[in-house]
Amino acid sequence: MKSYVNRANPGVNLSAAPRGHNAALVLDLLRRAGEAGISRLELAERTGLTPQAVSKITARLRAEGLAAEAGRRASTGGKPRTVLRLVPEAGHAVGLHLDRDELTAVLVDLTGTVVAERHAPLAFGAGAEAVVEAAAGEVRGLLAGAGAGGPGVGGGGVGGVGVALPGPLDHVGGVLRRVTGFPGWDGFPLRDALAERLGLPVVVDKDTNAAALGLALAGADAAGSFAYLHLGTGLGAGLVLGGALYRGARTGAGEFGHQVLQLDGPPCECGDRGCVEALCLAAVARGELDEAARVLGTAAGNLVGLLDIDRVLLGGRTVFAADELFVRGVGAVVAERVRRSGGAAEVPVALAPGGERAVAEGAAQLVLAPLFGRASAVGASTGGGVVGGVLAGGAPREQ
Repeated sequence: MKSYVNRANPGVNLSAAPRGHNAALVLDLLRRAGEAGISRLELAERTGLTPQAVSKITARLRAEGLAAEAGRRASTGGKPRTVLRLVPEAGHAVGLHLDRDELTAVLVDLTGTVVAERHAPLAFGAGAEAVVEAAAGEVRGLLAGAGAGGPGVGGGGVGGVGVALPGPLDHVGGVLRRVTGFPGWDGFPLRDALAERLGLPVVVDKDTNAAALGLALAGADAAGSFAYLHLGTGLGAGLVLGGALYRGARTGAGEFGHQVLQLDGPPCECGDRGCVEALCLAAVARGELDEAARVLGTAAGNLVGLLDIDRVLLGGRTVFAADELFVRGVGAVVAERVRRSGGAAEVPVALAPGGERAVAEGAAQLVLAPLFGRASAVGASTGGGVVGGVLAGGAPREQ
């Protein structure tokens, strides 16, 4: 059986320790153990908690319906060990991707597996209130169609809604800034507006950040650091550096599409000229996908040179429509850039797993990650009770 040891975030056997911290460590190990499960002794060994502390935590998890027995395993001495597993259907989260012209909503269980989804056209330029009403309606329809429970964890409840959309925005406050091409959104409190309509906690982040978070939790950060480049109706990047999602102090990191490549280039909707987004989208509109890939590769090479990242992942509907061309074209430019700089190791360029649903699935992880002790990956408080290892409605706490 594969070993999962949380050395970076060990358990704490102190009465003053945060009450949700140790339960989150145990839940994360249960999740990663899968259907095979894991014994209480193994949980104690891998968290550094005492067997007594683990027994209390797992008893509470079972009472909440989050964990269940998965059989027994032969022991090297003494009686067989009881094995526990996570109950995926014990809780759910919604991931919502608001693109400029389309909405995607997914309902995922505690393992991140999609159990229901909806798609609908969206007019981002129709105004904030209209978009919020449309989004709330799609979420209600998603939950009704799936028969999902009410708010909270346990009994199949819904812990919250993660929303991913174009930036810039304030992740901490859940407020949009001057979205490129849609200045009317500037200052709109999207998180609070949607939470009020749904009666659920809401987390808001940029589409590229959400996708990068989902990819990192799925193991894409095994190499250390990567950039997720999303080319669809716009162009942006999500950055995972040293295993953690990097947003910057003002959620401004990853505004990749607005680096200037050509000083006298065509005007961009951001107000500058010669931005990589404007150049890429113009090439796509002309049907010159090879040129679009070359431009994207040049910008990706700049990013590799600046941050010394290990890997580049490509996503977005434009990329997926011609995935081999973009992977090959971007990869060739990045490889040449690395070669000229004297890099000893290649920087692979690959298609991001998950397809066009990756952003919505990553948005759901904005809600789920803290339950499994990944609050540091998500960032600051949402104001809705999601972050900090506690989902609304009663996540487990140690006694």
